[in-house]
Amino acid sequence: MEDRKEKPLVNDTRYVKIVTIGGIDPNNPLTDEKQRVQVELLNKLLSGYPRGTIIGKDTAIGRYMLGEHELCMQRTSYHVAFARKPEDIDEFGQNIPG
Repeated sequence: MEDRKEKPLVNDTRYVKIVTIGGIDPNNPLTDEKQRVQVELLNKLLSGYPRGTIIGKDTAIGRYMLGEHELCMQRTSYHVAFARKPEDIDEFGQNIPG
């Protein structure tokens, strides 16, 4: 029987989904609702079937001056690997609600 605590090997990876949380565009700020949806998608991919594994993470930080005030924004992209492509993800990499 397979040990569920073992992480999948890179050779087993057949599909990678990139999930972005946050945003760095000051002209299009992310609402709390949109950010909550992004986090829910990541949690679903990590806990659903087939279970994904984070294999990488990219972080981008934007610093903007608005008059005398400094605005810092952050975007983190998680690379989630799967042994096979989940059925509830369409061809354009978007999760189908359900």
